[in-house]
Amino acid sequence: MFNLTTQFLIEGVLNGFNSTVFAYGATGAGKTHTMLGNKDTPGIMYQTMKEVFTVLDDFKVDRQYEIKVSFLEIYNENIRDLIDTSGATPQDSPESYLELREDPAQGVCIAGLKEVEVCSAEEILSLLIHGNGNRTTESTDANIASSRSHAVFQIIAKHRDKGQGIHAEVNVGKLSLIDLAGSERASKTNNRGLRMIEGANINRSLLALGNCINALHENSLKGKENYIPYRDSKLTRLLKDSLGGNCRTVMIANIGGAHSSFEETHNTLKYANRAKNIKTNVQKNT
Repeated sequence: MFNLTTQFLIEGVLNGFNSTVFAYGATGAGKTHTMLGNKDTPGIMYQTMKEVFTVLDDFKVDRQYEIKVSFLEIYNENIRDLIDTSGATPQDSPESYLELREDPAQGVCIAGLKEVEVCSAEEILSLLIHGNGNRTTESTDANIASSRSHAVFQIIAKHRDKGQGIHAEVNVGKLSLIDLAGSERASKTNNRGLRMIEGANINRSLLALGNCINALHENSLKGKENYIPYRDSKLTRLLKDSLGGNCRTVMIANIGGAHSSFEETHNTLKYANRAKNIKTNVQKNT
């Protein structure tokens, strides 16, 4: 999966271009397994970092690099840092939530999100395991360890040429790897109370994502420039650049083979079919 979906993006990120890979599909279809994996079979996130440091060895000859990573989750329309949970505030208190802001130069950014400088893929694996341990998962009737949040892992690669003097051009590439929560039906998962509220928030943000994909597809099909409803959820605001802006984007559609997931499978494939027609305009970030 890594070879087919993510490997070709890495050189671009190290040259200063933005890229995004996200896994989309119904609950229990294998998105977290694809993106995060486990200690024995690491997923796309770890494989990507391994490849980044392999490719970096060639690029480091005439460039100076700084690689940072961040890991966050969007849970019930609130953003939480998954790496830095050491604050005195409890995880679910409003003080631990981060603000999403839009900067004219940097695009969408999260105020107060911790970015950790890393030097090896092994460091990343321990950060991923640590971050995933802080992530909100619960058992539902459809999935024993259902992700109740969208997890976003970002790699920021800054570089400048070694030969440049005091005034140097700095190129910044950003790779976002996203494990979305699964769409689900309350009737199928038998969710009540908090689980039901979580499910409603998950479905609302995925619906907003679907609406953005539909609108972008419509625009690219008819050559229009209609309004895209990015502000309908935190997830779509965060993915604004990735979906219709300055980014190379890969959508991994995870589907379940069971006949009970027929409708979800059909919807996932329908969105994937539309997403492949969306055109983005990629430029180097200098």
